Amino acid sequence: MILAMGIFLIKRFATFVATLLAASVLVFAVQGMLPGNAAQVMLGESATPEAVAALTAKLGLDQPAGVRYERWVTGFVTGDLGTSVSYDTPVAELIAERLAVTAPLALMAMALTTVLALTLGIYAAARHNQVGDVGVMGLSQLGIAIPNFWFAILLILVFAVKLQWFSAGGFPGWADDPWLAFKALILPAVALAVVQAAILARITRSAVLDVLREDFVRTARAKGLSQRQVLWRHVLRNAFVPVLTVMGLQFASLLTGTIVVENVFSLPGLGRLIFQAISNRDFLVVQSIVMGLAAAVIVINFVVDVLYAVIDPRLKVHSA
Repeated sequence: MILAMGIFLIKRFATFVATLLAASVLVFAVQGMLPGNAAQVMLGESATPEAVAALTAKLGLDQPAGVRYERWVTGFVTGDLGTSVSYDTPVAELIAERLAVTAPLALMAMALTTVLALTLGIYAAARHNQVGDVGVMGLSQLGIAIPNFWFAILLILVFAVKLQWFSAGGFPGWADDPWLAFKALILPAVALAVVQAAILARITRSAVLDVLREDFVRTARAKGLSQRQVLWRHVLRNAFVPVLTVMGLQFASLLTGTIVVENVFSLPGLGRLIFQAISNRDFLVVQSIVMGLAAAVIVINFVVDVLYAVIDPRLKVHSA
């Protein structure tokens, strides 16, 4: 069993490293696809030849592609991502500052998604084809159909404008007032969680229903276990593998897909930063954020793969 686990982890780690390298090559290659000189594109058509030459040298664009790629990857690993042209600030500092908003927002949204989806999905599966099941499925279908940006605007109108329980936007900062900073993320987290919870609730219901039809569940019931005991002791662990897959994808999606909601609530997160960097043609910032988000998605998928083996040990045996 230990040998099988070791082989499983080695294979998954090799895939993880290979995927990271492939993503880095792809992200780096995009800059080379820009028409003309990238420095000229960043500075605009009105830039002088001297300014273009200076920026070209500063970005190392006069070096061979292999040298530039090696330098970029080394800088990414060590945290030296260069200096933003539009902000005149180290890119790593910009990303760290904005990540202090996006990461807590994604975690809050994922926590809400998990609690809502698991509760509703298990509730619906336990009452299959009953009123509760139909009601949950109807609500989940509605949640999937609602765009999160429209729901975000609706939350602002109700809870910020009419009831005045929350601010309509902005972020006070964790250092100034942690409670107000946390409160500023509640409505955006709810807006992000609604759609994700609706999807995950349907997946949870389907997975639980599939396991409920298995022979070992009928055996557990024959032994006199209650419905609650069967669900919590036997069904959930076996149903959690497909649910965990979707949860991993959703968390990665929350990290990478906050740009619209952050702009609706005027939150200074990664989504808004990449939007501003694109507008300012600050491709060094865009490149670093895209690679960072790609790495986050790959890491999350690797963690999910490892958790598979913890939840269901049979998977690592088949994969080994």
